[in-house]
Amino acid sequence: MSKKHSICSDKETKPELCSSCGLCMCSAWPTKESIQSCVFTTGWLGKHEQNFFGRERSLTDSDEIVFGISKDRFCARMKNPAPGVQFTGIITSLAKKAFATEMVEAVLTLHRGKEDYFFPEPVLARSIEDIAAGCGSKPVLAQTLISIEKAYQAGIKKLLVIGAPCHIHNVRSFQERYSYLKNIDIYVVGIPCTDNVKPENFRYILSRISRSHETVRHYEFMQDFTVHLYHENGDLERVPFFSLPPELTSAGVLTSCCRSCFDYMNSLADITVGYLGAPLDIEKMNQWVLIRTEKGEELCSLIADDMETFPEVTSGDRKDSVQYYGQQLLARMQPGEEDEVRQSMSLEDGHDFAEYLYSTGPRDAEFARYAVDTHLIRNYYYVKQNFPQRLKTLVPRHAYKILEDYELTP
Repeated sequence: MSKKHSICSDKETKPELCSSCGLCMCSAWPTKESIQSCVFTTGWLGKHEQNFFGRERSLTDSDEIVFGISKDRFCARMKNPAPGVQFTGIITSLAKKAFATEMVEAVLTLHRGKEDYFFPEPVLARSIEDIAAGCGSKPVLAQTLISIEKAYQAGIKKLLVIGAPCHIHNVRSFQERYSYLKNIDIYVVGIPCTDNVKPENFRYILSRISRSHETVRHYEFMQDFTVHLYHENGDLERVPFFSLPPELTSAGVLTSCCRSCFDYMNSLADITVGYLGAPLDIEKMNQWVLIRTEKGEELCSLIADDMETFPEVTSGDRKDSVQYYGQQLLARMQPGEEDEVRQSMSLEDGHDFAEYLYSTGPRDAEFARYAVDTHLIRNYYYVKQNFPQRLKTLVPRHAYKILEDYELTP
């Protein structure tokens, strides 16, 4: 069978949901064992959180219920950002230092593909150069875990895995269930992740967002309610969320797996590194760090002297915005409303509205809470509408508490 596609793409064996993580592409163990470890088989968080931390997240801790279990949260930036990184390169710096100090023997990461700058190419990096080449996001479904077979076959004993929530859930479950990875000491850097797309849809989406999709080198949905697209000449193009073409949120473009995810914050990582909860500054490109375990503390200590750190801050209130979002979502789900096309704002009106929300709405850590809540609500109703038989398996208990907080009907 061709190694270009996950076996989960085969119609006879395909689960209803698959993020093409790459685990079931490995041939060193039975495919059924990979599928039995899949988060879409075992469910999000819940018993996984219990097994990993010894408890599930508290339903009475307002931060933990949204961000997951952590020892510390703070904002940071590298004092000397590496060239070509998307923010300041905290993840790349962690990985390089972990390898250089022999904390790990290899790093499971992604390089940019030869076919497309944004397409991911799974790599078991075993040099500083290979690790550095993994910098920057690749916003499409990635078969990251196919390279874990190489680590297993090479007898690697200490491995750093950099991955999205589905990758991390799957590798944690697989290591717990089966013997293949038992002798590998795994460190995990988690990336907050939502709404990746299939490679075949990516260029269409980017061409509908950007004035020059061929020259875009980095893009992110940012805290000021606009998409930031950095071009190869350094120019920044900003497109308001509210001016994006409505078809980009259609079922044919967004993946079912990402709309059935309930771990935006990558809660089973040793350390989660993102940007959502950091103050927006397009010059400093602040990042946001959530240390979850002792291994996360070890990793962070490697680059402590190379980072500027400052406390997490928060301002505004997400409640009204999330409540409105939930009510609108439910209204669109009513019979006869599903096919109603949302009209996009003009760029001028979209920028005005984005600036208004940014100045009056949730900011900094509160923006991260807003993003987590809205995606959880959207995904809950997506699963309820499209995979009702999977609700009990997929949806963790804290999701129902968040629905209750916004007076939304489960």
